[in-house]
Amino acid sequence: MAQTFDYVIVGGGTAGCVLAARLSEDPKHRVCLIEAGGEGRDLLIRLPAGVVAMMPGKPLKINNWAFETTPQPGLMNRKGYQPRGKALGGSSAINAMLYVRGNQADYDEWASLGCPGWSFKDVLPYFMKTENNERGASALRGDQGPLQVSNQKSPRPISKAFVKACVDNGIPANDDYNGPEQAGAFLYQVTQFHDQAKNGQRCSAAAAYLHPVMTRENLTVLTRAQARRILFEGKKAVGVEYQQGGQIHQAHAEREVLLSGGAFNSPQLLMLSGVGPEAELKRHQIEPVKILPGVGKNLQDHLDCILSYTSKDTDLFGIGLGALVTQIGQYLQWRRDGTGLLSTPFAEGGAFFKSSPDVDRPDLQLHFCISVVDDHARKLHRGYGFSCHVCVVRPKSRGEVFLNSANPMDAPGIDPQFLSDERDLELMREGVKTMRKILQSPALAHYRNKEIYTEGMQSDEDIDAHIRSRSDTIYHPVGTCKMGMDDLAVVDPQLRVHGLQNLRVVDASIMPRLIGGNTNAPTFMIAEKAADMILAKSS
Repeated sequence: MAQTFDYVIVGGGTAGCVLAARLSEDPKHRVCLIEAGGEGRDLLIRLPAGVVAMMPGKPLKINNWAFETTPQPGLMNRKGYQPRGKALGGSSAINAMLYVRGNQADYDEWASLGCPGWSFKDVLPYFMKTENNERGASALRGDQGPLQVSNQKSPRPISKAFVKACVDNGIPANDDYNGPEQAGAFLYQVTQFHDQAKNGQRCSAAAAYLHPVMTRENLTVLTRAQARRILFEGKKAVGVEYQQGGQIHQAHAEREVLLSGGAFNSPQLLMLSGVGPEAELKRHQIEPVKILPGVGKNLQDHLDCILSYTSKDTDLFGIGLGALVTQIGQYLQWRRDGTGLLSTPFAEGGAFFKSSPDVDRPDLQLHFCISVVDDHARKLHRGYGFSCHVCVVRPKSRGEVFLNSANPMDAPGIDPQFLSDERDLELMREGVKTMRKILQSPALAHYRNKEIYTEGMQSDEDIDAHIRSRSDTIYHPVGTCKMGMDDLAVVDPQLRVHGLQNLRVVDASIMPRLIGGNTNAPTFMIAEKAADMILAKSS
């Protein structure tokens, strides 16, 4: 069976939802969106605290691909865990909802790397176009977009104490880290509804962009449909083969095929389709369509190191009978007015700071959580506690995505090569030292009980051992279909795949360098900008 459309989009995550909504605004455009997961409407997605059930990927994989990495030599040969959203909305359906644009200079750097049109002044209008910010419009904020950006509904007192602890350690308070100055300590803004009808619910990309327009006659949304390969006629992409309900189908594209599978699935589908490094295609007996050595290379991610403490304070997210009783009451409160403990993003507090006065912008980031976080919530601790995470925001280490097999139903191979550049370890060590000083400050004395795992940690060797034995991703993989004009670039600044026709990649994989912050907000921006470029070509 085959159907014909103008645009076929692979991947209904953040970028795919934006593209499907924007391209189908014109009723003359026939748009098809192919998503491997479900519709992204269930309670665990809508309830912010539902992330604790979806993130672990076990005992069930709920809205989650739950990928694993190869053993990482820099992390004592441990396999890392890579949760990615598998539903309409993608990872915006299972993340902590934090709305972070990154540093303005990051985008100017993209432009300097051969990506004209991607400086901060170029991308700012698209950030503003995406958002309906509860704080209202300003020179840097928008209030007319589909994506609801909210102040937290019920931040815990401990999160405000964390900001005070940062201030006491020389990191100034900064109420708007997405504003003119990124550095400072704050409570995160979140992608959460602030209107009366859905107040307190997660505002995923699907809830913001796609669900409201699913009834458009010119928009076809296929869920539980796994893309298998891109269809080519010579060097021209003409459609996508996909599997749904045990049957193989084709969706033909008269204008363009748009890949929005993310940093792991987009390069995988390119390679499965004969586009990628010659050795990788040959290894799996895949007929080459276009040799592009950069496909799957340049993988960058934020490695995350955590310090955790038990607490006698019960105004936190805990595990146990008493906590369960509390959470039932909090659930009823959330259903009533969208507030309370279960409206939390968990990572309520944060900070951007410089490791030394010599760096030009913050190079370390903190996430302060109102619970004990251990192995991505796959290891639970009874009682109450809190955690803080630190990451190096512009790591030097580079990894890759490759094919485990030529079977499109198999997971991609993921090798982040964490800490393969020694400079990342040195900077992470300094970040851990600062984070520990903050957590041991008087401002948090009321909440602090026992340190978990690190009570005897003193020397640099102790810190390095903790980093290597317990660190893992904080879920920001990018770069595997990098934008640019160099030999390893996969797409040009219009996001068109080099050497091919009618094929673009639109997702976080196009970032030439990882931005200094969380990657969901920039992905909305990338898709909004791409939609404008695509529509300009069609007019």
